[in-house]
Amino acid sequence: MESLASAHFSPETTYLNTASTGLVPARAVTAMTSAVEAAAIGRPVVGEGFAAVEDARGSFARLVGVPARQVAAGGSAAVYCGLIAQSLPSGAEVLVAEGDFASLVNPFHVRRDLQLRTAPLEKLATEIRPGTALVAVSAVQSADGRIADLEGIGAAARAHGTRTLVDVSQALGWLPYDASAHDFTVGVGFKWLLCPRGVAFLTVPEDLGGLTPVFAGWVAGEEPWNSCYGPVERLAESARRFDESPSLFSYVAAGDSLALIEELGVERIHGHNRALADRFRAGLDALGRRAVPADGSAIVAVPGLGHAVERLTDEGIPVSDRAGNLRAAFHLYNTSADVDRLLEALARY
Repeated sequence: MESLASAHFSPETTYLNTASTGLVPARAVTAMTSAVEAAAIGRPVVGEGFAAVEDARGSFARLVGVPARQVAAGGSAAVYCGLIAQSLPSGAEVLVAEGDFASLVNPFHVRRDLQLRTAPLEKLATEIRPGTALVAVSAVQSADGRIADLEGIGAAARAHGTRTLVDVSQALGWLPYDASAHDFTVGVGFKWLLCPRGVAFLTVPEDLGGLTPVFAGWVAGEEPWNSCYGPVERLAESARRFDESPSLFSYVAAGDSLALIEELGVERIHGHNRALADRFRAGLDALGRRAVPADGSAIVAVPGLGHAVERLTDEGIPVSDRAGNLRAAFHLYNTSADVDRLLEALARY
């Protein structure tokens, strides 16, 4: 199986670590470099940068199936989780999955007046109960690639009047996702969406979800350039009231990165990535190794092999060590040859 987008990437390694950091397409690198070079010689770049934020907002909105007015643009999923945490009333119960990523869980943990409860990922839907204010879960688990039953979680949440927060940082870009089925969605761009660091998004309901814009600065104003001094008298009437002051150079690149995902199509990328992951799982089975999850995910974890990651990286096969697992991630620039090289290396361990 060949790469879906070989013309856009030139990796010098057998790169299988997208779950940590995705490769940035060449055209996005060119756009970002040009913007930095322009800034270095005093040319105006701010206007271009803010236009790029709007392009990226629109692209993300299309990828998750909501209007752009429901998307906030920032730089950190943890900040947006913190925004939601700070908007909950004292004593509210928040349900999370055991071992989920800290950036999703910790903003609720540090609010000591909230009741944080954990449950196994597979039982999250059945653990939602009357009085659960929010269930927060990653669509795909960082440590091992397991996929949450978002349909079941959403149905149980609606039945109990519970709001849902889904982190799509390890999902969006390869796994189809509908943000309109959930109250809040957060996600970073530097993994499967192929953006530089400094790009993240939040989706909110049409009524803005009752969130308090605790970090609102001038960019959150309905008229940002008229909101630079003193209190912002009129916040944006859309999710833009939750914008962070953007990393403009990163957003200049993000427009091209997200456009590539749209051009290829998430369904097509999903099929490509899963086929490579399934090839890896079959190879692991032949080696007598167990894969987690057993199927379905573009992320494959091999329990007990985390110690091999440093040697593999030295051999030019970047993968990750997460929770003691060797974690391999397969994306649109990977090929069957990449899978086979990793399997050949593992056969020696």
